[in-house]
Amino acid sequence: MPTALIVTAAGINCDLELAHAFELAGASAELVHLNTLLARPQLMDRYELIGIPGGFSYGDAVAAGRIAAVLMRQRLYGAFVRAIERGVPIIAPCNGFQIAAGMGLLPGPAPGDPWPVTTPASSVALAPNSSGRFVDRWVRMQIVRETRCVWTQGIDVEGDRSVLPVAHGEGRFVASSDGLIRQLEADGQIAVRYASAENPNGSEADVAGITDATGLILGLMPHPERFTRWTQHPRWTRLNSGAVSGEPLGLQMFRNAVAHTLQTSVA
Repeated sequence: MPTALIVTAAGINCDLELAHAFELAGASAELVHLNTLLARPQLMDRYELIGIPGGFSYGDAVAAGRIAAVLMRQRLYGAFVRAIERGVPIIAPCNGFQIAAGMGLLPGPAPGDPWPVTTPASSVALAPNSSGRFVDRWVRMQIVRETRCVWTQGIDVEGDRSVLPVAHGEGRFVASSDGLIRQLEADGQIAVRYASAENPNGSEADVAGITDATGLILGLMPHPERFTRWTQHPRWTRLNSGAVSGEPLGLQMFRNAVAHTLQTSVA
């Protein structure tokens, strides 16, 4: 059974949900405070999966995820690169996506390029929602088929089966240039989009989540860890038997990551 590291810190509030999602998918999970990891980065080398949870790390002071991202850039970037080189799947929902983008893990180097020794400058960001308001609701997703992402491989959902909850005030995906978004799409690094006409925050090209060139890292604003049981669905009492067949979208993502880890360890 692979073990997932769940990074906790002041203000993070989705750590238990993330741990539970990994456990439902067949992994064990350990919660470790960021301060412990900052003091001993080598601890990260013992884990086969990593989760950077959502919430409001350090109160989202300065900007959402900014403080946690700076701390991780300074002390943990090398440990994350070692994890990627070992083939460790990493998920970063919501505040985790903001942190991963801020510390330079996403979108990461271009396909075929090595990870730099020092953290690269961020070329994407999660800006304030175009509405200027905090958004908290369920949204239909489009799982992109032509993607490198190990978390979303083979997932085919539509209608009531395609929803995930969002809850953020700074989730509008922006890139440093239009050309970058086209390049991410061409390289298979766009993993999840908001369904047509359901973009909750004004994200460019309806981007809800991206992966790095290895496909191991998934950063997304929706919360897959909050949809691992059908009873969490906002309309679960009204769904017909066909709609609830199979596993919920969120659990499918975690199943994929655990399966990838098991296959890699056997190989």
